[in-house]
Amino acid sequence: MRIAIGSDHRGVAVVDRLIERLEALGHEVLPVGRCGTDSCDYPESAWSVANFVADGQAERGILVCGSGIGVSMAANKVPGVRAALVHDAAAAEMTRRHNDANVLCLSAERTDPDAAEAILAAFLAAPFEGGRHARRVAMLAEIEAGRDPALIGT
Repeated sequence: MRIAIGSDHRGVAVVDRLIERLEALGHEVLPVGRCGTDSCDYPESAWSVANFVADGQAERGILVCGSGIGVSMAANKVPGVRAALVHDAAAAEMTRRHNDANVLCLSAERTDPDAAEAILAAFLAAPFEGGRHARRVAMLAEIEAGRDPALIGT
């Protein structure tokens, strides 16, 4: 799988570890939007990773900042991106199965490095279930387009 990954300065150590893990698993990793340990603004990395996913240059994205909240909010502004901030493997699995999330967001401050690897594994392994969930994902796209999701099919 082709995966875009980025962070702000607070997520560098987590991203470095996840890149190693992804490469060991045979994934093609695209490190984008990284600034090193010098202070930088999380919207820049979120924009880069989200656009790689939205444009089809990557199948999935991973973003890390101090809280995970900022990158999640920024990435979700890019049409076609469904970024999810998760703190455990169960949530990572469910956001793939039910929301077809395509960008995983993590908190560098609140996620243990071993837990980050488990979250990543769950996110990459879980398939989208479709069915009633596909209708809901379509509703998210309607909201993204500025339309009332209740009007789907009318």
